[in-house]
Amino acid sequence: MRGKDVRLDKVAIRFGGTTAVQPTDLAIEAGEFFSILGPSGCGKTTLLRTISGFIEPSDGRVLIGGEDMAGKGPNERPTALIFQNLALFPLMSVAENVAFGLEARGVRKRQRLARAEELLALVALEGYGGKMPSDLSGGQRQRVAIARALAVEPSVLLLDEPLSALDLKLRQHMRAELRAIQKRVGITFIYITHDQGEALTMSDRVAVMSRGRIEQVASADSIYADPATPFVSTFVGEQNVFPGTVVSANANEAVVETPVGKVSGRPKGALAPGAPVLVMVRPERLALDGRRENSFPARLAERHLEGASVNLVFEAKERRILAVVPNGPAARDLPEEMTLSFGRSDAMVYPEGPLANG
Repeated sequence: MRGKDVRLDKVAIRFGGTTAVQPTDLAIEAGEFFSILGPSGCGKTTLLRTISGFIEPSDGRVLIGGEDMAGKGPNERPTALIFQNLALFPLMSVAENVAFGLEARGVRKRQRLARAEELLALVALEGYGGKMPSDLSGGQRQRVAIARALAVEPSVLLLDEPLSALDLKLRQHMRAELRAIQKRVGITFIYITHDQGEALTMSDRVAVMSRGRIEQVASADSIYADPATPFVSTFVGEQNVFPGTVVSANANEAVVETPVGKVSGRPKGALAPGAPVLVMVRPERLALDGRRENSFPARLAERHLEGASVNLVFEAKERRILAVVPNGPAARDLPEEMTLSFGRSDAMVYPEGPLANG
């Protein structure tokens, strides 16, 4: 099996008078693990079904391996789609489930069952071919669905929130399993999820969607450390958001008047004095002292132990502020009144725009 690249050329999708996906250009490299991340209703599953051929684009083109997919249905494309509910056949054995696509293509029984066993070994289910789907755990059924999809030797595997029905521990385990399988087979994975942990853990690159539009495409590290818009910044990870007004700005620094006082940060876009902006600081970048460039007094309101870390909720000028610190002596027996601070490089200053939670 070998992966192919996927290109969306100004693809737009409309249902009646509703635009589900705005005109979109997107390039996914061959052999890449690519995630499309966004909230429910943002258009990510619609985009996936358009790549697979279940939906025809209203405008634009889908190209796989450089070939225009116009007029080609799902069975004519070099893709396989794993649905959220897995859709295993309950009255077929595991091996029969895996071999089903080969049977539909006329492959002889002995060959297709031999291939099924090879694929079950690939997904660490060697010897499970005679079992029924009801005999398997959720994670094992997930791997059977992957093996069944790989049986038809797709160049692109499309996964629509396949881990959403699993419990937390199993989801975390399956993230590693999926990434390991993708590396072994070398084909292109396009993964749909609303779970930022899944996207950041597994992906080579991530596209973040909102309201039918892709807001940013970048590596997982870049998406978290350098989000392009207020929406991405607040959807991926936690943020402390301080609304304010620009006092002064240049290419490297913006000074902003906020409810907690005057602070400075890195400008994300052209900013003019007097413009409304949003200053954002990750909770783990807040220090429990006044030693950094931006500092302000706060009152400790809540303390939540999270194992290796502690979430501290503060109040400052009627705003709730979250700090995340390592669990240890420094995080215990804290005074009620404290000074918090953050560095100039720890804060991003955005032109006012939509947030993920608003």
